[in-house]
Amino acid sequence: MVMSDYALFISGMVVNLIFSLIVVRGIYYPHRRTQDYVFTFMAFSVVVYLIMGLFTSVELSIGAGFGLFALFSVLRYRTDTVPIREMTYLFVIIALPILNSILFGSGQYVNLVLSNLMVILVLWVLENKWGFRYEQRKLVRYERIDLVRADRRDELITDLRNRTGLPVTMVEVVEMDYLKDSADLMISYDEDAPFVPKESSEALTIQNSSDQQPVSVGITGQ
Repeated sequence: MVMSDYALFISGMVVNLIFSLIVVRGIYYPHRRTQDYVFTFMAFSVVVYLIMGLFTSVELSIGAGFGLFALFSVLRYRTDTVPIREMTYLFVIIALPILNSILFGSGQYVNLVLSNLMVILVLWVLENKWGFRYEQRKLVRYERIDLVRADRRDELITDLRNRTGLPVTMVEVVEMDYLKDSADLMISYDEDAPFVPKESSEALTIQNSSDQQPVSVGITGQ
């Protein structure tokens, strides 16, 4: 590499780092302040761009890009389960350096800026839920098995709302245990809809749908 090549390589690396910081620090971090993922995203972005920048041929760069995706797929199945949101961010963080390296190396600066801005805009809109309403799901161990009937669905939802303080919209029966007079229910609720429960001191076992073991907590209405 001559001096101009070094300057071009460093300039491209800085541009890629700026866009990656916007995605990680400006969009992901305010919603998910997880140190491990922030570290992983930034490290992936820098390392992938460095690898891609060493290839002077576009054909080699594209081949290396597909190779990195294949390696990532292998590693994915040998590590702990990663939430789908973080998986999506990781995919974006891997794809951007590949895209930036190819476009910057070929002098397509306008396409590079527009492509990065489009990705950033889409992620920002999705994270801010513009035009979307999302539901959360929790697994509930429920002991009032007499209400787990098709003809008492409204009573069941009302009781779950009062005891959890969540605006429950839908209930699915996961498992019935008649020996223990309990049922495992998957409840869905609108995370943005406020709900003030009635006074209650009964205990209810609640867990997130991704957890392995439920945790019993006492819920007291306000």
